[in-house]
Amino acid sequence: MASELEPEVQGLDRSLLECSAEETAGKWLQATDLTREVNQHLAYYVPKIYCRGPNPFPQKEDMLAHQVLLGPMEWYLCGEDPELGFSKLEQTNKPSHLCGRVFKVGEPTYSCRDCAVDPTCVLCMECFLGSIHRDHRYRMTTSGGGGFCDCGDTEAWKEGPYCQKHELNTSEIEEEEDPLVHLSEDVIARTYNIFAIMFRYAVEILTWEKESELPPDLEMVEKSDTYYCMLFNDEVHTYEQVIYTLQKAVNCTQKEAIGFATTVDRDGRRSVRYGDFQYCEQAKSVIVRNTSRQTKPLKVQVMHSSIVAHQNFGLKLLSWLGSIIGYSDGLRRILCQVGLQEGPNGENSSLVDRLMLSDSKLWKGARSVYHQLFMSSLLMDLKYKKLFAVRFAKNYERLQSDYVTDDHDREFSVADLSVQIFTVPSLARMLITEENLMTIIIKTFMDHLRHRDAQGRFQFERYTALQAFKFRRVQSLILDLKYVLISKPTKWSDDLRQKFLEGFDAFLELLKCMQGMDPVTRQVGQHIEMEPEWEAAFTLQMKLTHVISMMQDWCALDEKVLIEAYKKCLAVLTQCHGGFTDGEQPVTLSICGHSVETIRYCVSKEKVSIHLPVSRLLAGLHVLVSKSEVAYKFPELLPLSELSPPMLIEHPLRCLVLCAQVHAGMWRRNGFSLVNQIYYYHNVKCRREMFDKDIVMLQTGVSMMDPNHFLMIMLSRFELHQIFSTPDYGKKISSETTHKDLVQQNNTLIEEMLYLIIMLVGERFSPGVGQENKETGMESVIEAVAHFKKPGLTGRGMYELKPECAKEFNLYFYHFSRAEQSKAEEAQRKLKRQNKEDTALPPPVLPPFCPLFASLVNILQSDVMLLIMRTVLQWTVEHNGHVWSESMLQRVLHLIGMALQEEKQHLENVMEEHVLTFTFTQKISKPGEAPNNSPSILAMLETLQNAPYLEVHKDMIRWILKTFNAIKKIRESSSTSPVAETEGTIMEESSRDKDKAERKRKAEIARLRREKIMAQMSEMQRHFIDENKELFQQTLELDASISAVLDNSPMVSDMTLTALGPAQTRVPEQRQFVTCILCQEEQEVKVESRAMVLAAFVQRSTVLSKNRSKFIQDPEKYDPLFMHPDLSCGTHTGSCGHIMHAHCWQRYFDSVQAKEQRRQQRLRLHTSYDVENGEFLCPLCECLSNTVIPLLLPPRNIFNSRLHFSDQPNLTQWIRTISQQIKALQVLRKEENTPNTTLSKNLENVDELQLPEGFRPDFHPKNPYSESIKEMLTTFGTATYKVGLKVHPNEEDPRVPIMCWGSCAYTIQSIERILSDEDKPLFSPLPCRLDDCLRSLTRFAAAHWTVASLSVVQGHFCKLFASLVPGDNHGDLPCILDIDMFHLLVGLVLAFPALQCQDFSGISLGTGDLHIFHLVTMAHIIQILLTSCTEENGMDQENASGEEELAVLALYKTLHQYTGSALKEMHSGWHLLRNVRAGIMPFLRCSALFFHYLNGVPSPPEIQASGTSHFEHLCNYLSLPNNFICLFQENKEIMKLLIESWCHNIEVKRYLKGERDAISYPRESNKLIDLPEDYSSLINQASNFSCPKSGGDKSRAPTLCLVCGTLLCSQSYCCQTELEGEDVGACTAHTYSCGSGVGIFLRVRECQVLFLAGKTKGCFYSPPYLDDYGETDQGLRRGNPLHLCRERFKKIQKLWHQHSITEEIGHAQEANQTLVGIDWQHL
Repeated sequence: MASELEPEVQGLDRSLLECSAEETAGKWLQATDLTREVNQHLAYYVPKIYCRGPNPFPQKEDMLAHQVLLGPMEWYLCGEDPELGFSKLEQTNKPSHLCGRVFKVGEPTYSCRDCAVDPTCVLCMECFLGSIHRDHRYRMTTSGGGGFCDCGDTEAWKEGPYCQKHELNTSEIEEEEDPLVHLSEDVIARTYNIFAIMFRYAVEILTWEKESELPPDLEMVEKSDTYYCMLFNDEVHTYEQVIYTLQKAVNCTQKEAIGFATTVDRDGRRSVRYGDFQYCEQAKSVIVRNTSRQTKPLKVQVMHSSIVAHQNFGLKLLSWLGSIIGYSDGLRRILCQVGLQEGPNGENSSLVDRLMLSDSKLWKGARSVYHQLFMSSLLMDLKYKKLFAVRFAKNYERLQSDYVTDDHDREFSVADLSVQIFTVPSLARMLITEENLMTIIIKTFMDHLRHRDAQGRFQFERYTALQAFKFRRVQSLILDLKYVLISKPTKWSDDLRQKFLEGFDAFLELLKCMQGMDPVTRQVGQHIEMEPEWEAAFTLQMKLTHVISMMQDWCALDEKVLIEAYKKCLAVLTQCHGGFTDGEQPVTLSICGHSVETIRYCVSKEKVSIHLPVSRLLAGLHVLVSKSEVAYKFPELLPLSELSPPMLIEHPLRCLVLCAQVHAGMWRRNGFSLVNQIYYYHNVKCRREMFDKDIVMLQTGVSMMDPNHFLMIMLSRFELHQIFSTPDYGKKISSETTHKDLVQQNNTLIEEMLYLIIMLVGERFSPGVGQENKETGMESVIEAVAHFKKPGLTGRGMYELKPECAKEFNLYFYHFSRAEQSKAEEAQRKLKRQNKEDTALPPPVLPPFCPLFASLVNILQSDVMLLIMRTVLQWTVEHNGHVWSESMLQRVLHLIGMALQEEKQHLENVMEEHVLTFTFTQKISKPGEAPNNSPSILAMLETLQNAPYLEVHKDMIRWILKTFNAIKKIRESSSTSPVAETEGTIMEESSRDKDKAERKRKAEIARLRREKIMAQMSEMQRHFIDENKELFQQTLELDASISAVLDNSPMVSDMTLTALGPAQTRVPEQRQFVTCILCQEEQEVKVESRAMVLAAFVQRSTVLSKNRSKFIQDPEKYDPLFMHPDLSCGTHTGSCGHIMHAHCWQRYFDSVQAKEQRRQQRLRLHTSYDVENGEFLCPLCECLSNTVIPLLLPPRNIFNSRLHFSDQPNLTQWIRTISQQIKALQVLRKEENTPNTTLSKNLENVDELQLPEGFRPDFHPKNPYSESIKEMLTTFGTATYKVGLKVHPNEEDPRVPIMCWGSCAYTIQSIERILSDEDKPLFSPLPCRLDDCLRSLTRFAAAHWTVASLSVVQGHFCKLFASLVPGDNHGDLPCILDIDMFHLLVGLVLAFPALQCQDFSGISLGTGDLHIFHLVTMAHIIQILLTSCTEENGMDQENASGEEELAVLALYKTLHQYTGSALKEMHSGWHLLRNVRAGIMPFLRCSALFFHYLNGVPSPPEIQASGTSHFEHLCNYLSLPNNFICLFQENKEIMKLLIESWCHNIEVKRYLKGERDAISYPRESNKLIDLPEDYSSLINQASNFSCPKSGGDKSRAPTLCLVCGTLLCSQSYCCQTELEGEDVGACTAHTYSCGSGVGIFLRVRECQVLFLAGKTKGCFYSPPYLDDYGETDQGLRRGNPLHLCRERFKKIQKLWHQHSITEEIGHAQEANQTLVGIDWQHL
C-alpha cells in the first residue's frame, strides 16, 4: 500500500505537508481580524485538499483536512496541544445523565408498555439491558434511523428513567447549574470565536446556491477550470432507470453505474463526471433528456470543483463540531448559543433557522449530518431545547410546506424532529400556550386540503399515485397533532384552557369539512359505471380516529373545558344541520294511537353519507358529560334543554339504515366502493369513532324522547312503517304472489332493525352509558374470562372462554361480524349440549344505565315495540312461508328475554314505597286490541313452544315462560292470588311431559328403521359372496401367501438372517404388482416387461459436508471416482413414491414441455418447476421431480444364475485371483490401444499372458432387460450425472456409472444419519416413500452396469480395487485417509459383476461381495486407528484384558511399527476398542441398509427394536465375526503387506507428522447453527453488521445463513455478484458456495425464514421465534419479545436433513401464486 501512495504524496502541494497546526493557531491568536485570517486559510487550502480528481480519496482527504484545517482550530481552541486540552476538559466535565445515542437504520430499539409515557419513548439496547424494563412487558422494534435513546429523560418514563450506567450521573443534578463555570474565561472566548466563524462558514457554504462562483471572502486568486457533473437523489426514479441513464450519459460499465447509483441513494449526491464545463454540461443534458419522459427529470448540476470542495469540508466541519462538543457540556452550551443567536437581518436569521428553512434544498447527506448535530447539541441541552422548540414551532408552517413539496422520505426531513420536541410533555404544553401550536398544526393541515365542494366539504379527486403521495405527506401533520396530545395535562391553567379550546375550534372546523363528505345515492336500473373515490376520506378518518379519541380524553380532564367543548360542538352540529333541511317536507306518522311529526326522507332514494364526525364527537362528549356527572352538578351551564332529539338521531340513523339496506342487497349496483365503506365503518380500525358513536348517539336520542316516537321514526327510516301499520300484512303477502326478492329484502330489514333495538338497549358497557365504569387493561380482562391454549408446531394459540363466564354470553354483541356471530352461537350451543343443558342462549343480566340514559329501557315496553313483537309472533304462529324468518323470531325472543331480565332486576332492587314503572309481564299477558282480538304475546309463545318447525328455539321459549313465571311469583309474593300461577306451571309441566313422550316415540321409530336397513345390507352381502365364491377363495389364498412372506416365513426365521456372502439367506421371490397412476393399469414387475418408473428428484447436497469451501474448478475434467471422507458435495436422490409406466410418463412430460413452450409466448413468469432443467411435478401429489427411477426385481438374482462350486476361495486366494484377472485385462487393453501390431503377434502375447483359469475376457454377457427398461436405466443414470456434476447430459461419459453408485451411497448415508440423529433403530419402519426410493435406487445402481460399456466399468473396478490392493500401474491414487469407505464399498460391490461375468471358474458373486466387504471394513478400521486421537482416561482398569482388547492393542502396535513410531503410543485396549466400535458403527449401519436393499434379505427382528446398540446383531447380519479384529488374524500374511503399503503412503506420513488434517470418525452430525434464545440479540448483531462492499454502510436487509452462520447483505445492488452469466443477490450466490444451490436463511429485520433453491425458486417459512402467545411475528409488527422455539427450529433442521427444502418450496409456490412472481435471485 505504501508504495502506491508515495507518488501521490509527492504530487501533493509541498505547502500542505509543511503547514503546521501549531504555528497557524499561533498566527490566529495574534490576528486582529480573525474571520478574515481563517477564511483566507480555508480559501487557500480547502480546494488543494478536497476534490482533486474524478474519484474521491476519503482516507487521504480526511488525514490532510485534520492536519491542515481542523488541527489549527483545535490548537486555537485549547491554547495547547489538543490531546492534553481535550482530556482536561473531559475530566472537569460532569457526564450527562441523558444517553442521547442516535439510532442507525435497523438498530433495535426498546419501549416499555408499562412505563413509557408514550410509544415514542425508546431505549437503546445497552440502556435497556441495564434498566428495570427488561422484566416488564417491553416492545422491540427496529429503528428507521434518526431517533435517539430517551434514557435519563424523566419526562419520558413513569418509572425507571435511568439505566444502571446513567443512574450514577444523577446524584449531583439537584440544581440546574450553568455548565460554563467549569471553563476558563479565555477558553470560552476562543471557543466562541472559532465556533461562530466555523458554524457560519458551514451554513453559508451548504446553503450556497450559485454553481460556479464562491462567496466573495472565499474566492481564490487563480481558479482552475474543473467542474463536476453532480447527480442528486430523488425518490421518483428507480435504481434501474438511474443505472440505465448513467450508462448512456457517461458511458461507464454497469458495475460503475451501480456504484454511482448506490452512492447517490446513500449520500444524496455523487459526481458522475469530472472535467471542463463543456464536458460536464454534455453529460447533464443527456441525463435530463433521458429521465424527463414520464416524471420530472433527475436533478443534475454542473458545479465548480472548488464549491464542491468547500461543501465537502463544510460537512466535515459539522461532524467535527459534533465530536468536539462531546468533550464538555460547556462547549455544547456555547455552540447552542452561537447557533440560536439572531443574525443582523432580524427574524429567522439565526444559523439554526437558516439551516432548517433550507432543509428541502439540501441533499440527503448534508441533511443527516446537520440533523445529527442538532440532536447532539440543541436537544441534549435542556435550556436550549426549549428555545429551539420555540423556533421550530414558529417556523412550523414553512417547514411542513417544504416537506410536503419535497420528495424525500420523512426521516430525511427536519420536520421529523417534531417527534423529539412535541412528545416532551412540558415542551408540548409550553408550545400550546405560548405558540398556539394546536391551532397552527390543524390550520396548516387544512391549508393543504384545498379541494372543497359547494357545501365546503372536502372533496377528493381520483386517487392517483401522485395524490396518494401528497396525501401521505400531509398526514404526517396528524401524527404531529397526536404527539402534542399524547400526554394529558394534570394541571390546567387558564391559558392552557383558552388555547386548547382555540385548537378545539380549529379541529371542529376540520371535522365540519368532513361531515357528510363523499355522499352516495342508490343506483337503480343499471350498475354504477365508475367506482367513486372513497379511500382518501377513509384514510383521513382512520388517521384522525386516535386524535378524536385524544381530544375527548383531554376534555374529560377538566369540567370547564368539557362544558365549553360540548357547547361548541353542539353549535357546529346545528350549523351543519341548518344546511341540510331544505326541501324535506314534514310528514305525520301514526301507529297504535301515537303520532309523531318527522320529515319525509328515504335512504334508498336520497343522498346519504357515512362520514359524520361532528355528531359522533358530540356523542362522545355527551357520554363524558354523563360519566363526569357534570349534567347533575351544573345543569344550568349545559344546553341540554336546547337539544332536539330528532335532529341528533337523524344522520346516525340514516347511516345505520344504509348498512342494513346494503346487507339486504338493495345497493348491489353501487359496486365495491360502498361495500368497502360499510366494511371499514364496522372494522376495528374505525368503529370506535364511527359505528360505536352512532349507537351512542341513538341511545342519547332515545333517552330524551318518547320511545314510541323514536320507534315510529325508525320504522319510517327503515321503510317498514307500512308493513307494521297495516293489519294482516302477513295474510296479504301469502295470498298475493308478491315479488319474492322484495319480501326477502323486507325480512332482512326487519331483522336488522330488531338487531339495532337490541344493541340500543343492550350496549351499556361504554363508561357513561351504563354504570359499569371499570377501565382495566386488555390483558387483565382476558386473563379473567379465558384460558390460553398454546399452539403446537403450526397454527396459532387460542383463548378459550372459562365455563363460569358462559352465562354472560350475549349472542347479539354489537361488534360481532355475521360470521363471528354464527360461529359463537354454534360454539355455545355445542358446549351446552356437551354439558347436557338446554340450548337456550338467554340474554345476559346487564348493569343498570346511568341516570342520563335511564329512560332507555322503556323502549322495551312501549306500545310500538309490543306491536312489533306481537306481529312477528303472529306471523310465526300462522307459519306462512315467506313473511317471517327464523332469525327474526330469534331476535324477538331475545328482546322479550331482555325485557324480562330488566323487570326482574327492577323487582329485586325496588324499595318498598317505590311504584314499579316497568310492567312488561302485565303487558304481554293482555290480548290485542278490539277489532281482531289477537291473542296475547304470552299465549302465542305457549302455542309456539310445541310447534314442530321451531325445534331450535324451543329451549329459548321455555326459558322465557319459566322466567315469566318466576317474575309473577316475585310480584305475587306481595299480593295474594295463587290461582294464575298454578295454571301456568301446570300448563308448563304437561307440555314438558308431552314433549318427552314425543321425543321418545321419534327415537324408537328411528331405531327400528336403522335395524331394518342393516338387515337388508347383510343379506345383500351374503348373496354377493355366494355368487362369487371362486374369487373370494383366491383372495384368501393370496392373503395367506403374502402374510407368510411378510412374517419371515418359518423356514427363514429359524436360522440367523445373513445379508451377504455364500451363506446369504435365500428368500423366495415375491411377485410384485403395481398400478400406474396415469392410466390406472396394473402390471407385474418383470425383467422383460415394459418399464415402470418412480418420480424422483436428484439434487446436489452438502448436508453431510465437513468442508463446504471445496469447489470443483472444471466439472468437465473432474474425476469423481473416489469420494473424500469430508463428503464435501454429494448427490442425493429422493422420491415421492408414485409409480407410472415409462411411456405414460414420457407422454406426460412431453405435454408439460409443450405447455411450457406455449406459455413462453404468453408471459414469462417463473413456474414452481423449471422445464428446461427437466423438472416436472408428480402428476398425483405435485411433488417436484426431475427424473424417474425404473422399478426392478433384485438384480443380483438375475446375474447370479451360474453354477457355483462348493469350495469358495478365502480372502488371500481371492485377492490373488482378482489381481491376476485385472493384470490380464490391463495387458489386453494395452494391446487394443496399440493397433499397429499384427494379429499373429497379438495372439502370441495372449498365450504368453497365461489367463487365469476359467477367465474369458472376450465374453460379453447378454443384457437381460427389455428395451424400455434399458432406456430408463440410461435416463436416470444420465440425469444423476448431469445434476451431480453440473454438466451437459452425455450417456456415453465414463463417469455416469460412478455418479449412480455415488448417489446410492450418499442417499443411504444421509438416511442413516437421520435415523441415528433421531435415535431410531436402523430398520425401524421407514415411511413407504423412503423405503421404495432406497430399494429402487439400490437396485437401479446395481443394474446400471448392464447399460454402460463393460470395459469402462471394469476399468473403474480396477482403480477402486487398486486403492486397497496396490497394483503396478496405478500411481496417482488417493491414500487410505482420503477415501470415504462406504462409497468405496458400494462402488466395488456394484462394479464387481462386470468382472465376475467373465469368470467361469465358479467363484460366486456372493463370495466376492463378502471378501470386498471384509477388505473395506479392515481398511476402515485402519483408517479409524490412524485418525483416532482420544486421550486415555483412568477408567481403563475395569476390563482391560478381554481378548478383543488385546487383539486391538496388538493391531495398534503393528501400525505403530509400520509408521516408523510416528503414531502416539497407547496402552489401553479398552479405549481403542471403544473408539473403533464407535467409529465403525455408521459404516456398518449403512452397509446393512445397502445389502438389505441389494439382496432383499429381511432385517432380523432384533435390529428393529429400539434402545440397545445392535453391534453383535449387525455383525451377524453382515457375516462379520463379532470380534472383528479376527479378520486381521485370519488373513495375517496378506494383511501385513496391505497395511504396510497403506502406511507407507506419503500422505499418511505427512498426516502423522502433523502437516495436514484428516477426518476422524465417527463424523459428527451437521446441525444448523445455534441461535440465541432472545431474538433481540440477533437484531443487535445484525445492526452492527455493515455491508462488506460499500465501505461501512449499514446493510438494509441483513440475512443470516442458518447453515454456516454467515451474515449477508441481501436484496441490494451493492452485493450482487455474477453467477453463470446472471447478476444474483448475496443470498443466491451464497447458496451455491455453501449449500450447492439450496439455502436456509433468516432475514433478521423481518424475522422470517427464507428457503432458496437455485435461482428461480424460493419461499418464506415461519420463523422459529415465538412470542409468549406462541405466535410468530413476521415483519416485527407487534414487537413483542420473541424467544427461540426449539421444536420449530428442529422442524426446519429436519427439513434440511431430509433434503426436503426444494420440495417445500415447490409446494409453497404451487399453493401461493404470488411467490412465483418474486425475483428470488436478487435476494
